[in-house]
Amino acid sequence: MDEGTVRKSGPEHLKAKQIVYYVLGVLEVLFTFRLIFKLLGANPQSPFVSLMYAVTQVFLAPFSGIFPSAVTKGLETQSVLESSTIIAMIVYAVLAWGVLKLIEISRNSHNSEIH
Repeated sequence: MDEGTVRKSGPEHLKAKQIVYYVLGVLEVLFTFRLIFKLLGANPQSPFVSLMYAVTQVFLAPFSGIFPSAVTKGLETQSVLESSTIIAMIVYAVLAWGVLKLIEISRNSHNSEIH
């Protein structure tokens, strides 16, 4: 293998890691918004809140029904603690960590083949 191959593999792995971090960051921010909106009893008819619920629901579907949600009824709003959102945040973070480790393993095995 020539030196060009060695130099090229580093940035590719770095880019892959940056993409994983970016996707995880976006998901975690969306889940955090959802968690806060549910806890504070945000109006689900609000376009922004409705959008956040719709986008995050796709990623929360595998975790629905694991535990019941804690609901507190106030005078004007209903506060909901969705345990599925918290579980999803943890699971996606662990999955991202696993993918990052696989990228590291791939990079290390690629470098050992070159040397």
